Amino acid sequence: MVKKIFNRKIKSKFLIAEAGINHNGNLKEAFLLVDKAKESLADAIKFQTYKAEKRVKKSSPIFSILKKCELSNEEFFKLKKYCDKKKITFFSTPFDCESVNFLNKINVKLFKISSFDIANIDLISEIKKTKKPTIVSTGMASIGEIQSTFKKFKNKNIPLALLHCISSYPNLEENSYLANITDLQKKFNCPIGLSDHTPNIKTSIYSYILGANIIEKHFYLGKGHNCVDKSVSLDPKKMKQLKTELINIDKILGDIKYGFKKGEEFAKTLRRKKM
Repeated sequence: MVKKIFNRKIKSKFLIAEAGINHNGNLKEAFLLVDKAKESLADAIKFQTYKAEKRVKKSSPIFSILKKCELSNEEFFKLKKYCDKKKITFFSTPFDCESVNFLNKINVKLFKISSFDIANIDLISEIKKTKKPTIVSTGMASIGEIQSTFKKFKNKNIPLALLHCISSYPNLEENSYLANITDLQKKFNCPIGLSDHTPNIKTSIYSYILGANIIEKHFYLGKGHNCVDKSVSLDPKKMKQLKTELINIDKILGDIKYGFKKGEEFAKTLRRKKM
């Protein structure tokens, strides 16, 4: 599946359940997110790997939240094995070089670079060393910054995908700028997707019609689950609905076909020839 999403010649959809830090630093909660993501038909589940002290300053207003939601390397190793058992792709967004090396050591299939690190040369260089497929979110990035990151990976022949993203939590549908997807497709010879921070699924559906074959949506357990990204997350029911709609879109779009098509049997009998 991972190789498939990085091949533009193959029609595909790759739905990522972005669990992020919605596990609240609790491994059992993380396991449950994996279970529900699998049941929701997501193709992958993504987390965030970091040491809070290396991600933000201790004086940051979000330091205590990040520290609380931090998982140890041992816990991530168990989480990766659990995902393998459940047959759902596990990967994570690293926020420091040590986390890149750890994730590579436990054999993740791909990496994710957050919008906040699209210009982080040290982190990008460390990920490039792994030579593994990488997905990059482009929130807040200028076209020059996107081009620079794109070249860094393409010059080393490392598969890359770009996700259009608005770094607003939550984001309004009318502020989604989906026209960027079409523009990115013209400018970059790589898969283009969407990291969607709206609280519903409509924007993701529109992006798929425009050609986005990777869609990332924040994911939580639903009503009663208190977590950091609750306001931008889909519950299992909504996530499954999104995947079902994406499948239906493929059926509705169909393949290119002229002449008599399925459903035109009766009309064919009424077709008139030149008198």
